[in-house]
Amino acid sequence: MSIYNNLNKKLLPKHIAIIMDGNGRWAKELGKNRYYGHVQGIKSIKKTVDAIIKLKIPYLTLFAFSKENWNRPKKEVNLLMNLFMSTIIENQDHFYNKKIKITTIGELNDLPKQCQKALIEMMNKTKNNAVLNLTLALSYSSRTEITQAVQKMLNEEKPKNSAEISEALLSSYLQTKGIPDPELLIRTSGERRVSNFLLWQIAFSELYFSEKKWPDFNEEELYMAIFEFQKRERRFGKTTDQLKNEIN
Repeated sequence: MSIYNNLNKKLLPKHIAIIMDGNGRWAKELGKNRYYGHVQGIKSIKKTVDAIIKLKIPYLTLFAFSKENWNRPKKEVNLLMNLFMSTIIENQDHFYNKKIKITTIGELNDLPKQCQKALIEMMNKTKNNAVLNLTLALSYSSRTEITQAVQKMLNEEKPKNSAEISEALLSSYLQTKGIPDPELLIRTSGERRVSNFLLWQIAFSELYFSEKKWPDFNEEELYMAIFEFQKRERRFGKTTDQLKNEIN
C-alpha cells in the first residue's frame, strides 16, 4: 500500500523545498559518468512534480545549481548548462499544459546567454499558470541573496535609524518575495546540511534527510517525507500546552 493513503490531506505543507543531491555519486556507483546521473535526475524531477500536483501542494522550490557549483570541472558545468537548456526547451509545452508557473531565484546573469533566453521564454509562457509555482534555484547563494537584499533595502528605504528595519521589510527585498516560506525542506543522498540554501526562509522549516540519492528519489520517498512532517509538532517557540489551548 502506498504511503499516500496514510497522509492527512488537510495537513499538507503549502511549500516544499528540495536540495537535489547525489546525481554524480549515484552514477559512479553504477560505473557511469556523472553526466548520466544528472540526466536520470531530470526524471526524478518530473516524478516529484507530478506527485506534488497530485497532492495539490501549490509551491515547490528545487535547488538545481548553486553559485558554488561553478567551481566544478568546466566540462561538467558546460554539460549541465546544455542539459538545463535542452530540458527547458523540451518541456516548455509540458509545463504550460500542466498549468505550472516557472520562476527562478539566483543569479541568472551567470548562466550562458542561451540558457537565460530559454528560461525567460518559459517564464513568460507560464506566468499565468496557477496549479503549481515551481521555483528553480540557479546559480543561487542564500548569503548573496541576503547581502543583496540588505544593500538594496538600505539604498531604497534609507532608514533614519535601525528601528525602521524589520524582518518583514527585509523579507520584501529577498528574491522569494511573494512566495511563502517552505514548511518542509528535503535533502537527498544522506547529507545533513543545508548548503547555503534559503537560510532566511527555512528558519522554522522541518528538515527531512533522505538516504536515497536524487535519481532514486520517487513519489513514495516524497510521501514518506510528508508523512514524517505530519507527525512533528510545530511549536514556533511555544509550549505544547500553549498550542493545545490555542486549538481549544
